Amino acid sequence: MALFGVAIPSAAPAQFAASTIAPAPSLQQQIDEWYRRANQLAPGTWGIAIARSDGQLIWGMNPTTPLIPASTVKIFTTGYARTIVGAEARRATRVVGQGEVDPNTGTWTGHWALELNGDFTLERPGKTGPTLVELATQLATQGIRRLTGPFTVVSETGEPAAHYPAAWADRHRGRLFAPPVGQVIVNENTVSFRVAPNQVIGRAPAIVAESPTGLALLITNRARTVAGRTSALRLSASGDGGWVLSGTIGSRAGQRGLSAVSTNPRALLEAAWRHALQQAGIEWTPAETVDAAEAAPVRLVLAEVHSMPYDSIAVEVNSRSNNLGAELLLRWAGGEDPHRAAEALTRYVRQVTGDPLGVSLVDGSGLSEHDRASAWSFIAYLARAPYLPGGRNFASLLPANGQGTLRTLTTGFPGEGVVRAKTGTLANVASVSGYLGSRDGVLLVSIIYNGSRTSAARGEQWRLFRLLGADGMLIPTESDIFGGQLGGQVAPRGAIPPARP
Repeated sequence: MALFGVAIPSAAPAQFAASTIAPAPSLQQQIDEWYRRANQLAPGTWGIAIARSDGQLIWGMNPTTPLIPASTVKIFTTGYARTIVGAEARRATRVVGQGEVDPNTGTWTGHWALELNGDFTLERPGKTGPTLVELATQLATQGIRRLTGPFTVVSETGEPAAHYPAAWADRHRGRLFAPPVGQVIVNENTVSFRVAPNQVIGRAPAIVAESPTGLALLITNRARTVAGRTSALRLSASGDGGWVLSGTIGSRAGQRGLSAVSTNPRALLEAAWRHALQQAGIEWTPAETVDAAEAAPVRLVLAEVHSMPYDSIAVEVNSRSNNLGAELLLRWAGGEDPHRAAEALTRYVRQVTGDPLGVSLVDGSGLSEHDRASAWSFIAYLARAPYLPGGRNFASLLPANGQGTLRTLTTGFPGEGVVRAKTGTLANVASVSGYLGSRDGVLLVSIIYNGSRTSAARGEQWRLFRLLGADGMLIPTESDIFGGQLGGQVAPRGAIPPARP
């Protein structure tokens, strides 16, 4: 098969057919015994595929049965988006306008607006990414000291807003891992702050840290300091896009942290922008209209900052399993309509894997329980990804054992980098797919469990990884090394068997 004119290796799934390559009998017995134990501890539906680096299956259980994959979908999303936008692509955030600055007063006369384009790394104190203060400082270096006009937000590619994705279940609404998604993103559309008790009993505690900066402008502080060490603080949303802090904090309780999802990212953006302007020494006087330039096109770029390169974002999305970031990467590549973007992702994965029955995706993060993918579809994708346009060093986009969501996977391996994989977890899903450096070469492993015993299933999944990779090798990530050790001789493409009912 050739995709975009590039030859890719075979990854033929053999369901225990004659072409299946059997492992050594002792290992076969160990895997058989592992599965008997795993299925007893975590009864449910298992989809398992273990393959050589060229995609030849060596052990499987329901390998072509479509199951709920959870966040392992991010493997597909990050690979797809990288193919479309490129490893070095960046998202821009700008101040745009039409007018001029008065050199005597420093007043900007004309129209101006903030242009946001879905940069998931924007304004995240304590993390990498551009800041609104950088934008405001660029305005100040041009001599701008005063801005007048309404708070206007525009976007280059879509509606300047953010909404809760329709593909996500309502029960996730308001959870920190499921914020609104769209062009307007500030601090990943979440807020967090810390409060400290007042020295005077009965008075409001102090807000001592905030993320994003400027958040305090949106908090109505009705909490009280009381005697003692216990605290009972509550944070509730207000109708204006802000929050009300109520309850009590003990005078000897120390600092307390609170977090929430922003239900009105535009209001959060406005508060953060006001703070950024203050930091840059720019006075902003809000007004409903600016008569002199109300009808002027918003074209002149007054200030501009950029996200980190695509690969850096993709690594973070996979390492943290960040749902917001994954959805934004999908829209970056597939367009702003989330339904059409998910359809484009599904077509891409089917084309790469050659499996039209094993994959059906409705989002880019895997948070939806309507997503379906088979263990085999992951194996086929992992085998072929390094040979695709944009596939260079693909394994480096996935966290290594000891990092990110694999940070606890340290014992039982020679070191970090023996595993490069992505996990997925929902209330009824425990999955993992990726590369495993075994003694005999790189293996491709995909395990999807759908059932109620997810904790036990996860423990058994890692037990299998340790069984296969206890004396393993580091996963090579450079494409030239990848081609030599991860793929070997390119075999002819095999037939994809139909999914099991």
